[in-house]
Amino acid sequence: MSSPLSAWIEGIGFLAPGLPDWPAARAVLRDEQPYAAAPSILPAPTLLPPAERRRASRVVKLSLAIGLEAVVQAGADAAQLATVFTASGADGHNCHALCEQLASDDRQISPTRFHNSVHNAAAGYWSIATGSMAPCQVLCAYDASFGAGLLDALAQVALARQPVLLIAYDSEYPEPLHAKRDTPDCGGVALLLSAERSERALAAIRVSPTADAAEMLADAGLEALRTAIPALRALPLLKYLANAARGSVCLDYLPPMQLRVDVEPC
Repeated sequence: MSSPLSAWIEGIGFLAPGLPDWPAARAVLRDEQPYAAAPSILPAPTLLPPAERRRASRVVKLSLAIGLEAVVQAGADAAQLATVFTASGADGHNCHALCEQLASDDRQISPTRFHNSVHNAAAGYWSIATGSMAPCQVLCAYDASFGAGLLDALAQVALARQPVLLIAYDSEYPEPLHAKRDTPDCGGVALLLSAERSERALAAIRVSPTADAAEMLADAGLEALRTAIPALRALPLLKYLANAARGSVCLDYLPPMQLRVDVEPC
């Protein structure tokens, strides 16, 4: 990255354990109310046709919820938006079910299980739900997946000068895989990024590489979310956005490089 990448943030979607949407998260990040841990609540994917709605996995419900929240806040048309989906893994529960099936005497895999196992399943359901034919990228960079998705989305904004919706999400694995990848629950964040400022713009961000250490959160509960759910590496940035604060924050990426994000609220 030879020069900083920049964009305007026009919409935010959020869902995490104890934080069902962006308004709830914003209140906690503003210290207006304490964080209280609770299982993630996933809304029904009502935009999907009935058959797809029945098949929708946890990551599909999660990604649809946060993506649509960001789109509605920005007053955008989801069908027209280029998207970047990024996650550190796939659908943990579906992966567990597939492994159980393959370890049994009956190794016939359900077609539904199979098509939900691919890394771009959430992106596919998004296109069905929104009717989108716009370009879509699907990324994975393990614990650096949020940073990788942010860079990809910002690069697209810079090149195409069109809005891009970033959807970063992660889900838990049941045991015994949970012992090796101990993400406690599902959670994610969506950011609608634009090349131009509009009346709905929340803040401008500029992202550049740095060797500084990533910023930690003072609240122990929120810091636990930041470290346990890779998509929530975005939380220090979201704290700035929630408080309409001006400054710089360092986010986890691929060591030894991290990402410095300069924030200018509207």
